[in-house]
Amino acid sequence: MRPAISPSRAWTVTGLLCLAGCINYFDRAIVSIALPLIGVDLHLDPAAKGVLLSAFFWSYALMQLPMGWAADRMNLRWLYAGAFALWSLSCGFTSLATGLGALLAMRALLGIGEAIYLPGGMKIIGLLFGPSERGLASGIMDCGTRVGLAIGAPLIALVVHALGWHAAFAVLGFGALIWLAPWIALAPSGMHSARRAAAPGLRQTLASLDRNLFGLCLGHIAYSYYWYLLVTWLPDYLVESRHIPLERAAAYVMVVFLVYAASEPVGGWLADRLVSLGYDERTSRKAVVTFAFLTSIMLLAAGRMSDDHAALLAISAAALVGLATGNLYSLLANVAPADAVGTWMGVLNFAGNLSGIVAPVVTGVLIQRTHSFYPAFVVAVIVLNLGLPAYWWLVRGEPRTALQPATESSGG
Repeated sequence: MRPAISPSRAWTVTGLLCLAGCINYFDRAIVSIALPLIGVDLHLDPAAKGVLLSAFFWSYALMQLPMGWAADRMNLRWLYAGAFALWSLSCGFTSLATGLGALLAMRALLGIGEAIYLPGGMKIIGLLFGPSERGLASGIMDCGTRVGLAIGAPLIALVVHALGWHAAFAVLGFGALIWLAPWIALAPSGMHSARRAAAPGLRQTLASLDRNLFGLCLGHIAYSYYWYLLVTWLPDYLVESRHIPLERAAAYVMVVFLVYAASEPVGGWLADRLVSLGYDERTSRKAVVTFAFLTSIMLLAAGRMSDDHAALLAISAAALVGLATGNLYSLLANVAPADAVGTWMGVLNFAGNLSGIVAPVVTGVLIQRTHSFYPAFVVAVIVLNLGLPAYWWLVRGEPRTALQPATESSGG
């Protein structure tokens, strides 16, 4: 049911969700930023580093659908608080890790907690706001992740440099628990769905799996492979391959992700303009996605440049892949059944996070075998652009307005 609270309180809760998203990405990014030091202290080779970077996504991906189910049925004031506490404590207790096994366990727990972010946050926005306000509220909520990714790199680098990586985990993890005080004070106590007929769920969605959803998932796997290569390996590339000091490398990372963040609304605006001029919506969005994906070629150019500043410009140009992001989600909204957009988003996010498991490991193995980051860059660019046929050839059916229920004879 929709809580009866004032608009100012609803927007304050939205601001807390935005801050939670920022903290979310701080806790994800610390391993990438501190990886050169962790690797030295724990004697990790590139393959082991890849496994460590991948560990978060093992649980994060698997928990997307269960957490979405829980968000539809439980009081989100306490569900979100509990998940936030779990991910913060997991980050904090990582400070006690003395080996790879402990690090992997803590990162897996972090993934379980952080799985609440998207399904829980979007459910809360739906409960607090009417249709005319949800777009702005959703944008405010999600921008916290991009801000956290952009500013987190230099801030985390400063903490790691000043205190060491063990203490940095403790400061970020345990310090974040302060967020729970305003959340518990301000989040409405009755923040949960009214009891009513169950909305179409995963079983119905999979039973009606069609070309559109299949194509969207294939494309998103390709897109996410490229994204997670940047998120997990870019800091280590700048330090290990280009021998840039950690603090300066963190500043470079900030620039790259600020470009990525800024390009997301721009790409959506460009497609919207094409639609307003009379062009077909799906064709317009696919065209912007295609241009965005092709900018990834600049990552290959960066890998061949000897000058660090020129390489930074090229990597920043390769971050224009972000122009695609909003259009990928808009394509889903265009072709999904009206009563199953949320479920489709859960399936899409699960599919994309499979790349979060695979990309760091494959990259680590390639680096170990070739002693170079360049082959990993080539693979990422190829995988990304292999997603384009999925969007052009598979995502082209007519939008549907209702989800066909699964029949009782379809399985046990």
